Amino acid sequence: MKHLASSIALTLLLPAVHAQQTVWGQCGGQGWSGPTNCAAGSACSTLNPYYAQCIPGATTTSSTLSTTTKTTTTTTTGPTGSTTSPPTVTASGNPFSGYQLYANPYYSSEVHTLAMPSLPSTLQPKASAVAEVPSFVWLDVAAKVPTMGTYLADIQAKNKAGANPPIAGIFVVYDLPDRDCAALASNGEFSIANNGVANYKAYIDSIRAQLVKYSDVHTILVIEPDSLANLVTNLNVQKCANAQSAYLECVNYALTQLNLPNVAMYIDAGHAGWLGWPANLGPAATLFAQVYTNASSPAAVRGLATNVANYNGWSLSTCPSYTQGDSNCDEKKYVNAIAPLLQNAGFNAHFITDTSRNGVQPTKQNAWGDWCNVIGTGFGVRPTTNTGDPLEDAFVWIKPGGESDGTSNSSSPRYDAHCGYSDALQPAPEAGTWFQAYFQQLLTNANPSF
Repeated sequence: MKHLASSIALTLLLPAVHAQQTVWGQCGGQGWSGPTNCAAGSACSTLNPYYAQCIPGATTTSSTLSTTTKTTTTTTTGPTGSTTSPPTVTASGNPFSGYQLYANPYYSSEVHTLAMPSLPSTLQPKASAVAEVPSFVWLDVAAKVPTMGTYLADIQAKNKAGANPPIAGIFVVYDLPDRDCAALASNGEFSIANNGVANYKAYIDSIRAQLVKYSDVHTILVIEPDSLANLVTNLNVQKCANAQSAYLECVNYALTQLNLPNVAMYIDAGHAGWLGWPANLGPAATLFAQVYTNASSPAAVRGLATNVANYNGWSLSTCPSYTQGDSNCDEKKYVNAIAPLLQNAGFNAHFITDTSRNGVQPTKQNAWGDWCNVIGTGFGVRPTTNTGDPLEDAFVWIKPGGESDGTSNSSSPRYDAHCGYSDALQPAPEAGTWFQAYFQQLLTNANPSF
């Protein structure tokens, strides 16, 4: 369940210039110099500023989230280190209510330029539909933070132009020093031994600056996948033990600095197969509640994110064999088991769950802890607030489906043995780079289908 988005910029593949573009071909976008007229029966549809495509009977689609929730209001002081006094932060119910989520052009361009050219023609329209599904942008290196500003500016412009419902930005904060302390596939850029905590705080400051600059854009953040969960179960790993105080300090800094009026945050909480075990539930709830209260209970912290980059089902009628021993065998059971423990500790948490790759249940995992490029998976339920559970704010796509979890090349410095297991699709490229065979698997097995 590791993720590292590629830092290599995509280059749009430009076909030869013809007077008329074929169905499903590119017909526009920034830097496009090819044909802009589409074949009969199709029309040029702008999918994002970087890509337009000839789509049969083209229509504009969006993913709209709406729900009805009661409103509660709390206040907290602004984050430390501000040069001016920040406005009061108020929390107002489900932050997904009444918004559509941003379908970012980076993932769309990955699908259109990396996936579609080599897909069978029967799958190409399905892939085009995937490109329009909103997925979170991973800020996994500091150099990507300026792109956050680019996307927020795009959202701001669309909202000012009348986007209805208004668009919300969705991002993952993911750059802790000594990141991924219990695995190897997604090791990050900062080292605790080399000024990593200070570098991380500068990274958070730069994210805060973008959020303040675009204070009229509603933004939802997932905070640090695979970080705090490691402090519950993996302190026997020396790297995790060494990172414990830095993780807590850095996450505290993120929660306080990003506690802004236009922001909602969900702290990563692993998944049912990690922290849902009876022996882990209590310690996990205690840790998450302490992190929340130690940050002065920020109003912008709505709750926890589960199943990030993982495969678990939401609500299963039968527990899969690989979950034996854990009665919390799906994410709904996990959410409902940990929520009262959190509430008793002073954290009235709500939840979101990543459904980007959980369309096939049961999975083909040999063991529940097998997280790398698992075979047989499929895209899951599209983003929605129709979850059927008052604790669950939304199902969302946090992991960009098609980006590798890690390489199967055992000679790579970032090779993790999980990526060489028999239930991992191989050969697999480095974490975060495009994995065409995996995308095609997700697309073929999508449930519901595209």
